[in-house]
Amino acid sequence: MTYQVLPVGSRVRVTSYGPIREHWGTVRAVHTIAPDLEEPFCFYLLALDSGQRKEPIWFEYGEVELITSSLVALQER
Repeated sequence: MTYQVLPVGSRVRVTSYGPIREHWGTVRAVHTIAPDLEEPFCFYLLALDSGQRKEPIWFEYGEVELITSSLVALQER
């Protein structure tokens, strides 16, 4: 399985359970643990688009997913 680290500036959606679930945001920073492993463990600092929290929040890699439009997906084929 190939694992890709999301670059800074990526648009993502929060998928973890909790009050921030389904919010969208932008990756502001990436912290990778053990980058030499096949599947590095990453944390993403997200600036959320909406909500009461103004400061960015850290999420684990499994708590966010990349947002892509269908137009971009078709162009990559």
